[in-house]
Amino acid sequence: MSTVIAFLVFLHIVGAALVFGIWVAYFKQAIVLPGQFYASLLQLATGFALYFIQISQHAELNHMKIGIKILLAIVICVAAFVGQRQYKMAQAAGTLEKARNIPLAHAVGGLALINIALATLWH
Repeated sequence: MSTVIAFLVFLHIVGAALVFGIWVAYFKQAIVLPGQFYASLLQLATGFALYFIQISQHAELNHMKIGIKILLAIVICVAAFVGQRQYKMAQAAGTLEKARNIPLAHAVGGLALINIALATLWH
């Protein structure tokens, strides 16, 4: 079981790194790419899997922290979904300038950074 947990943690960190890394890479353009949406889904799915595995093992958990992180992850997923839809529509129309959405792009990246900070700093 520890191998499964280690692999899920690995995928969870990869998801966070992708959401944050793509945001940093496209910071000036302020666009949300489909990769950020899929990475946020990966992070949400692996987070739930880790939570339920730990619940089944009767681990002592900080439910307040997990609840806040899940709420942030859902908001990130929704914002990334909306942003990547705008990107895909603008790409189909041939006007990538219209894919720019400063508040949405920075909400996705900024909330991902906050979620990473909560995971690492809140003990």
